Amino acid sequence: MAHVTNFNEAGFDSLFAELNWRGLITQSTDRDQLAQALNNGPITYYCGFDPTAASLHVGNLVQLIIMRHLQAAGHHPIALVGGATGLIGDPRQSGERALNPKEVVAGWSERLKSQISGILEVEGSNPVRFVSNYDWTASMSVIDFLRDVGKNFRLGTMLAKDTVARRLDSQEGISFTEFSYQVLQGNDFLHLFDDYGCTLQLGGSDQWGNLTSGLDLIRKVHEVNVNVFTSPIISDSQGKKFGKSEGNALWLDPDMLSPYKFYQFWLNQPDSETAKLLKVFTFLPKEEIERLAQCIETNPGAREAQRALAWEVTSLVHGEAATQQAIDASSALFGRGGDLRTIDGRTLEAALDGLRTEVGGDGSAQFAKAQPGERVAEAGAAAGLFKSISEARKTIASGGVYINNERVANAEQTLNGDDFLQGRFALIRRGKKALGVVEHNQ
Repeated sequence: MAHVTNFNEAGFDSLFAELNWRGLITQSTDRDQLAQALNNGPITYYCGFDPTAASLHVGNLVQLIIMRHLQAAGHHPIALVGGATGLIGDPRQSGERALNPKEVVAGWSERLKSQISGILEVEGSNPVRFVSNYDWTASMSVIDFLRDVGKNFRLGTMLAKDTVARRLDSQEGISFTEFSYQVLQGNDFLHLFDDYGCTLQLGGSDQWGNLTSGLDLIRKVHEVNVNVFTSPIISDSQGKKFGKSEGNALWLDPDMLSPYKFYQFWLNQPDSETAKLLKVFTFLPKEEIERLAQCIETNPGAREAQRALAWEVTSLVHGEAATQQAIDASSALFGRGGDLRTIDGRTLEAALDGLRTEVGGDGSAQFAKAQPGERVAEAGAAAGLFKSISEARKTIASGGVYINNERVANAEQTLNGDDFLQGRFALIRRGKKALGVVEHNQ
């Protein structure tokens, strides 16, 4: 697991100061009270993760990083994987969520716990505690729920919550099921306060209404003030949210998004976004982030800041070995070092994914096909590197075509079985930058 600096190592005099500098606090209860709680701790805090999909995504990663900051400072983390609320799902900005079967949600819960365990410390003197709200919600009768919890909520306050108000103004409206989500989440905070002394809840800024329902409930029941704060919703350079609701989710599960593509996403961030992302998504000290930000200004072509960002985030999520494999694959593709034959099959396919050219019967892009014995000139044309076979032959004759980074000797050279990496792909390069690929037509 990656080393995480505490606020002193990172160059700050308090945890609150570091979180504030990194832009990780968007909305909060009384800031002085919150700062005092964070700086004088230790306190117990929690964040909830609903299993509404088989994987967490980069939006959830922001919360996990904040939890890791707090854990490194000595505060006690609780990760709530919503076995109950995951069966409902928090209200979206538009449209009802599809309700998933209980056994599916249970399976997703275990996958989410495994991902969280890769980010937070699970051993030692201050391990994360996992809880499921299904454990204290499933046994409640409707009457108990209405009498013990529901009576503390006022309809006017619930209707005024931002997401609820938007849904009420939409054509779809909102069901009683999703409308009740804030009551369930509020009860979670009360339960964790009663059982574990939890006094802080974290969440994304779109969760503010749900977070405040819990602190309001604790204030009514116990006349005690607790804290909540939200982090920013991360968006791309066009202002679109990185989340599954936008259809462009950056999943943390390597089976849903390969480490290679994950690494490339961070590597390809524009200069204007990189310094901000270094603050949010890495644990690099302030001095190093400021140095990298200066590099963007003085030598943007080197992309040192982007490479640091990609290394740090991918190593945190997938480990250093997978990150190095992604780097090696990228270098090997363009003949800048590394052996293409040492790249594992999953990383290789992910690296070549953008080179699909043919359109299948279902409209999906596919790799061009070839087989041993076929001339390289014909394969290169099929891969889209040349407009014609004659053009391919001329380029080969001039020494400008490579198979798996080895120069093609003559225009009559054919593919052999060994040319297909992992038994599947032959990489054809024209010059230094133009790449194509053919897949073994088995």
